[in-house]
Amino acid sequence: MSAQTLRVPYETFTLPNGLQVIVHEDHSVPIVTVNTWYHVGSGDERRGRTGFAHLFEHIMFMGSQHVPTGDFDRLLEAAGGDNNGSTSEDRTNYFEDGPVTALPLMLYLDSDRMGFLLPEITPEKVDLQRGVVQNERRQSYENRPYGLAEENILRLMYPASHPYSWPVIGSMADLSAATLDDVRNFFTTYYTPNNATMVIGGAVNAREVRRLVEQYFGDVARGPALTRSEAPAFRLELNVVQALEDRVQLPRVYDTWHTVKAFADDDATLDVLASVLAGGRSSRLYRRLVYELQIATQVTAFQDGGRLDGKFEIFATARPGHDLNEIQRVIDEEIRGLAETGPTAREVQRVQNQTEAQFLSGMERVGSFGGKADRLNYYNYFVGTPDYFQQDLDRYRRVTGADVQRAARQYLLQNRVVLSVVPQGRQNLAVTEGATP
Repeated sequence: MSAQTLRVPYETFTLPNGLQVIVHEDHSVPIVTVNTWYHVGSGDERRGRTGFAHLFEHIMFMGSQHVPTGDFDRLLEAAGGDNNGSTSEDRTNYFEDGPVTALPLMLYLDSDRMGFLLPEITPEKVDLQRGVVQNERRQSYENRPYGLAEENILRLMYPASHPYSWPVIGSMADLSAATLDDVRNFFTTYYTPNNATMVIGGAVNAREVRRLVEQYFGDVARGPALTRSEAPAFRLELNVVQALEDRVQLPRVYDTWHTVKAFADDDATLDVLASVLAGGRSSRLYRRLVYELQIATQVTAFQDGGRLDGKFEIFATARPGHDLNEIQRVIDEEIRGLAETGPTAREVQRVQNQTEAQFLSGMERVGSFGGKADRLNYYNYFVGTPDYFQQDLDRYRRVTGADVQRAARQYLLQNRVVLSVVPQGRQNLAVTEGATP
């Protein structure tokens, strides 16, 4: 791989109220992005009160004390900008992209909803967004083919008290039970300047950015000190093999293992392992299942490391006329093969080249999801410093075939959850074998 060194220059400062600000100057294009991460996600909720982090992502666009409902989007669009947000187990983020001239407006809009949203959180707004989120859940979970798979996997992977044992969107019952006081308490606890990091990137001047941030956010009150939830490492004591009937045409099998947290020692190695197994048409499982045996329509694998835990997942969809036991046998064969002999040097090189190309492609833009501003926030959150671009890429450059072999042996020969999603009334298509490599 190339010896190119990656460096994204930045300056950082923290306001007296605790708001951390990271400024990255990039004058190649006359645009600016404001990327804010609140350090709260569904993993900060508790059983019986799930879905609040995602619900709040919606409420944040419903107007604040000085910005009536609808004006956030209207004003930003009139200035040539756009915006979005997302919620995960670990954080909630928002961004605005637009011309440099829109920066004061972006900061005004963000500061008003950080500091002056509470008076505008009304029963009517909560009920409206509760309904929107419940409808989103129906579309993405209950009414979507295979939509309930991940929720069931989380339920089987973790004890009920674990913060990752429920989906980000929460449960219908918990959303229905959420009171106005619940929502307001969530805001005052988590949506505070001392629980947020803001990255401002683009064709800006760091000194002017600081002046504007102090102007708009300096008077926002500091919130209570927070202690984030923690969870002990959890491992399955036995294999869990279950089947779920759904309104699907083709059966699909999901294999999921506990692994490591984001940026832990084997996180990147497991990423490479996932790509060797099912990263593209030349990967081992794609070649065996889709091309040679033609018993699957697709196969995917990924390592998903979070703040509290990580999981490795493989899922494959059967072709008509084939059952999931056939697919499971091939998955197990390929896992054993990697655990016994490891990948070829060429396989590892292919994955490293693809990873570097994707990484460098993301470096070409400042804003949106996955741009430089978002990655500065990402690194700052997970490793404690924004300046981790080179170190992140080096994690993948250092992975060897022996590392991949060891990871396959260490993680994928352990107990796992095997979930079959089959058409209604077709339990005979589900995995029934021991599912042990």
